[in-house]
Amino acid sequence: MVNVKLEWEHIIIPVYVKDLASFRRWTNSDDFPEHGRICYLAGAIDIDLCREPIFTHVALKGEIAAVLSRQTKGEEKGLLLGDGARLSNIEADISVVPDALFASEATLKDRLRLLDTGGQGYDELEGSPDMVLEVVSYSSVRKDTQQLRRSYWEAGIREYWLVDARQEPLDFDILRHTPKGYRTTPKKDGWIKSNVFGKSFRLTCQTSEYRDPEYTLEVR
Repeated sequence: MVNVKLEWEHIIIPVYVKDLASFRRWTNSDDFPEHGRICYLAGAIDIDLCREPIFTHVALKGEIAAVLSRQTKGEEKGLLLGDGARLSNIEADISVVPDALFASEATLKDRLRLLDTGGQGYDELEGSPDMVLEVVSYSSVRKDTQQLRRSYWEAGIREYWLVDARQEPLDFDILRHTPKGYRTTPKKDGWIKSNVFGKSFRLTCQTSEYRDPEYTLEVR
């Protein structure tokens, strides 16, 4: 099955793409498109060519990745990657590009591999990171809230950070992995505890002098 959300371009899927292995082979070929977010989700190819909203998506995920990057560098906890890193998991039958992901040093030695598929440096991860982030946009609602919620749980990812800033107040949840699925972490005054990072986080939004939203990820 192919689910395509088009805005300005057409994608040609090679006839040999039948499963996760052949999809990954396509992503490593010269024929794979340079634009758009193209994922494999348990037998379905999801193609999203819609532009990401600047404030409710691009700026938001940039703030979260920047704060988490400072946290991981300061305490040498592991690897934090922002948007662009392809993650594949054989057990969950997925190949996706999260808005951000984190893996501890222990996880990098055991549950997650860095792959150099083209001989030009690491360009894919295989396995299960400790945390993934998805910021919901209008073209990704079902994928982020249903498909990836199930797939990330099947992949054994400890925390799924899910943010939706399309309305006020924004929604920010840390979903914890349990034997029966993800469970929402309780909040107290907007603060949410992350077991992965060992800290609590609160995501707030204010209006800038230009009347645009400004996001702040607080840590304590």
